Amino acid sequence: MLMPDDFKANSKIKVDNHLFNKENMPSHFKFKEYCPLVFRNLRERFSIDDQEYQNSLTRRAPIPSDAQGRSGARFHTSYNRRYVIKIITSEDVAEMHNILKKYHQYIVECHGNTLLPQFLGMYRLTVDGDETYMTVTRNVFSHRLPVYKKYDLKGSTVAREASDKEKPRPPEEAPSKSRMSQKLQTIRIATRFYCAIRHTKELPTYKDNDFINDGQKIYIDEENKKMFLEKLKNDIEFLAQLKLMDYSLLVGIHDVERGEQEQPEEESEDNDAGEEEGTESDGGATGSPPDSPSNTLDSNRPLGPGEFDPAIDVYAIKSHENAPKKEIYFMAVIDILTPYDAKKKAAHAAKTVKHGAGAEISTVNPEQYSKRFYDFITTILS
Repeated sequence: MLMPDDFKANSKIKVDNHLFNKENMPSHFKFKEYCPLVFRNLRERFSIDDQEYQNSLTRRAPIPSDAQGRSGARFHTSYNRRYVIKIITSEDVAEMHNILKKYHQYIVECHGNTLLPQFLGMYRLTVDGDETYMTVTRNVFSHRLPVYKKYDLKGSTVAREASDKEKPRPPEEAPSKSRMSQKLQTIRIATRFYCAIRHTKELPTYKDNDFINDGQKIYIDEENKKMFLEKLKNDIEFLAQLKLMDYSLLVGIHDVERGEQEQPEEESEDNDAGEEEGTESDGGATGSPPDSPSNTLDSNRPLGPGEFDPAIDVYAIKSHENAPKKEIYFMAVIDILTPYDAKKKAAHAAKTVKHGAGAEISTVNPEQYSKRFYDFITTILS
């Protein structure tokens, strides 16, 4: 049973004259884990085995991402792509402490059945006086099914499209290769091909206006739609109670047919990696709730194209049978640590003056934000 002091506790270690892997690691550093018992309890409620969690984060170096989140936040992914490490600010740490007790209570009450971020740990690393804060969450996207398009949706239309810099450039705008040596061209092509099949090349993040202009829809059946909207409604009502806003629905789309075409090459890569690493190449098994054994697929049976283990890919939903294409959608609410404070109220006033009172700006009070957000999401489901 957690005690009130557990939500304020932390553990620290200080390392001096560290010699292991000194080419890549500092010899002096400090590491702080916030509220360790609380986050351990959350991991348990999200059916994540502690040993698997530790192995995922420590067996190999995390994979850096080129993507940047709100306010330029940086991300890394665990080597097995099951967890996301997000670099956050000290203000985010303070806000996490503000909401952690209620967040934990909410997770207990909903039995972990939520679209909110699954917060699994919060840490601070200090090297040469520089402090880096980070959270670890479950990856919204699959560790094995590549996402071919992703959207960040807020239900706002003002300045809500991917910039030209973010969008992929058409071939005619690519730099000329006329002066490149044949060897350099070959190396670059090989590198790009490897990135494509390993899914490490960063996708642009499209936004609300892009979603609308693309004519995109989320094709899920009535049962999944009902469950999804029920979770979403409960989640954003909870966020409104905490006076939080500016969150998004992150949507990733996996094209099953395209994935099937690319699978043979990818499986070859994975098999090579598996032979090098032995039986532990998957980072260990992820636990599942004891009262829902039917939610996991047979771990001895390989997953086919478009298949996923719902105990691991908890945000995944299949498209319905009459969808134009067979797709898998990964959808979750992200970036929930923004309070509607004096700074946001001032931003709301400034944007209202600039765009007019009727404009669909993103900076509005939490109740208005949650209603508009929910109303927009209901329109994209088909």
